[in-house]
Amino acid sequence: MTASKNKQMNAKKTSIAVAPAPSDAHLIDLRRVVKNYKTPAGDFPALKGIDLQVGRGEFVAVYGKSGAGKSTMINLITGIDNPTSGEIVIDNTALHKLNEDQRSRWRGRNLGIVFQFFQLLPALTLIENITLAMDFCNTYPLRERKARALQLLERVGIAEHAYKIPSRISGGQQQRVAIARALANDPPVIVADEPTGNLDSRTAHEIFDLFSGLVDQGKTLLVVTHDKEIASRATRVIEMADGQIVTG
Repeated sequence: MTASKNKQMNAKKTSIAVAPAPSDAHLIDLRRVVKNYKTPAGDFPALKGIDLQVGRGEFVAVYGKSGAGKSTMINLITGIDNPTSGEIVIDNTALHKLNEDQRSRWRGRNLGIVFQFFQLLPALTLIENITLAMDFCNTYPLRERKARALQLLERVGIAEHAYKIPSRISGGQQQRVAIARALANDPPVIVADEPTGNLDSRTAHEIFDLFSGLVDQGKTLLVVTHDKEIASRATRVIEMADGQIVTG
């Protein structure tokens, strides 16, 4: 084989690996996304050809009943899982082309994730829970991490509890810490999966006030909820049913 043909073949391989860039207006871009799970009865279609675009700085709530496909879609957007088919492009990165290790490294630097049950490490203080996120991704100089963690705790209104362990504060305060941790590496996107499902209604609205403030500061928020009232607090609501987007 000639050298010129070798170069042509290598160029083709390279072009296949390059992620197609989304529109400048779209930070999150899902195209014809299908996710099937294997069961004893055969393949179960959890997502049936989802198309979704989320713009930079949007505050989007994904609403739907249990089994609608909300968590499956979030797992794909966060790179926890891979689609059966289709494309997922986030901030110019084609997640569907990355392996598990690559997705994990990408996730740590580019996404902040907030869970329903907080997922704070119980033996660490609040400030240590936040600096640990920076330690894992090696973001920010070591000498600056503690100060940044304190700043983030101040931002969510609980800096006075910085040296307590999670069990010494309320559920609503723990969720504020989880939000501060999600911001630790300054990601462009915050994804929250049922972040108010374990909170009373007053605290839930306080958490959404925090989310609104983050959007005002330039973050993109994608929040999954089964609570229609809470979902209405977002600037855009996407409703899912039976693995499909039905409105939004």
